[in-house]
Amino acid sequence: MSGTLVLAGTPIGDTADAPPRLAAELEGADIVAAEDTRRLRRLTQALGVRISGRVVSYFEGNEAARTPELADALSEGSRVLLVTDAGMPSVSDPGYRLVAAAVERGIRVTAVPGPSAVLTALALSGLPVDRFCFEGFLPRKTGERLARLRESAGERRTLVYFEAPHRLAAALAAMAQAFGADRRAAVCRELTKTYEEVRRGTLGELAAWAEEGVRGEITVVVEGAPAEAPGTVDAAELVRRVAVRESAGERRKEAIAEVAREAGLPKREVFDAVVAAKNAETA
Repeated sequence: MSGTLVLAGTPIGDTADAPPRLAAELEGADIVAAEDTRRLRRLTQALGVRISGRVVSYFEGNEAARTPELADALSEGSRVLLVTDAGMPSVSDPGYRLVAAAVERGIRVTAVPGPSAVLTALALSGLPVDRFCFEGFLPRKTGERLARLRESAGERRTLVYFEAPHRLAAALAAMAQAFGADRRAAVCRELTKTYEEVRRGTLGELAAWAEEGVRGEITVVVEGAPAEAPGTVDAAELVRRVAVRESAGERRKEAIAEVAREAGLPKREVFDAVVAAKNAETA
């Protein structure tokens, strides 16, 4: 009989936020795979928990190599508990490879729900939360970061990003350039910790504030693009937006559908604009 993979949420700051089931899973697991074994040790001490199973490291540097070993243990009947430094495994953290391997082998995967920086920041931001996109970390290189942001310039859902404190000012400045300096946003810093702070304002205001230097774990929430009145986007702009999405890897059909949705236009109108542009190129 195969084992079970348990993805366990851990506190994003205050250890008192640990899910009640976490202690029992830590004590009962055959193997605990941790992103940082030292942080795991501090967490178990805070919870008054003693791990009886084997503890192994599972982080970005060894994730690919260690996944087959853990998948084999699952196939042999082990209960494997996966924890990261904070929040849910696989959300901008190690875990996806192991989940995929377990699913491929038909192994049961379950979770201990826990704190999430994404949802906490959304709730505190004061921005619309009915529809949102999680974008993770932006590229570190200036050009790649701006290109990624421009892909999302027309996205009407609220956007959520993780960012390192030393790159925050540059990221916010790039967002102001790609989305417009007047777009509303919130920078959530040190969530649930002693020095928790939520700074709200426009991207231009927040970029200027961040120039002074910011510390701590950062989550940025950005307002989605405003709905455009039908007919306000010309054919050339429609073609450009489709091209941007295609260059990012989207198939043309999906790119046309998304551009049409953003612009509030029928898909046929966007399709005709793209075809006309292609015909003009070859004429």
